[in-house]
Amino acid sequence: MIANPLLGVLFHWLGGLASASFYVPFRGVKRWNWEIFWITGGIFSWVVAPWFFASVQTQDLMGVMRQAPSSVVGWCVFFGVLWGFGGLTYGLTMRYLGLSLGMAVVLGLCTVFGTLIPPIFDGTFMTEIAGTTHGRIVLLGLAVTLLGIIVVARAGARKDEALSPAQKAAAVAEFDFKKGIAVAIFSGIMSSCFAFGLAAGQPVNELSRAAGTGPLWVGLPALCLVMFGGLVTNALWCGWLIVKNKSAGQWLGAPDASGQRPKLLPNFLLCALAGTAWYFQFFFYTMGESQMGRFGFSSWTLHMASIIIFGTLWGFAFREWKDAAPAVRRMVWTGVGLLVFATIIIGYGNRLAV
Repeated sequence: MIANPLLGVLFHWLGGLASASFYVPFRGVKRWNWEIFWITGGIFSWVVAPWFFASVQTQDLMGVMRQAPSSVVGWCVFFGVLWGFGGLTYGLTMRYLGLSLGMAVVLGLCTVFGTLIPPIFDGTFMTEIAGTTHGRIVLLGLAVTLLGIIVVARAGARKDEALSPAQKAAAVAEFDFKKGIAVAIFSGIMSSCFAFGLAAGQPVNELSRAAGTGPLWVGLPALCLVMFGGLVTNALWCGWLIVKNKSAGQWLGAPDASGQRPKLLPNFLLCALAGTAWYFQFFFYTMGESQMGRFGFSSWTLHMASIIIFGTLWGFAFREWKDAAPAVRRMVWTGVGLLVFATIIIGYGNRLAV
């Protein structure tokens, strides 16, 4: 099949929409601790959805898995574990730096490392990317993406500056620049490991292709392996919190601190919806990557950009920007426009390489 980068951009936008939207159902979960609803949704994200869709779309899924070299499986899971650490420490970054600065540092680092390290590692960066016109166009798209992230983050910072001192203290009560930067760097690098895991899973993709799987779906088996690594990290952390907070009974309807019992069926259904939406970001990611031709590495930039675009739209939908000054709202829309423009640049660069 001939690669179609413009179709790939569309798939990445769908993945970004899924990523930006997954937490919305969690807002409806009542009287469950964070660790309970997070690991419940995670079971769907990291186990149920990946294996279900891979089994439906992959020819001889178990045969592909049995043929996968143990070293490849190990690297996929290992990078998934590291990616899990990135997600868990993202919240600490917000605690120490606040949303705007924290988002800029983490997503900026995640974009750069997740995009550039795989081609540098496999030795194609200088010849296929920096040494070609279409490769330099893609790098320009990466630069515009970083600029868009900075503009959106700056708009968020200006919105926060309008808060009263009491509101600022409540928003970033534990502000600590040195500690926050250290955690943000760790989170950004670890979060980018998802891209490394998918790159390590390329031999599994080839086995899936050889088994007769369609080109859009060849990445689904490797996705199962990387997601399992994320499950390991999150399950250990949530398990520790469940023991610490003695919250396991909430799964069976135990009352919360106010004595009220949760409604189990709505909570489980909302967690299943949130978890499946979280998985769909990577479901569409692998589809988009399959269409990017030689520049599959640029998929990570497109993924990050689309998450911020749709995350910002959700922020407006939930009226988080309703009190922002008109100039600040114009700034955030400028940042979103830059991110949209960046996806067009990257898609065009990939198109030239086909």
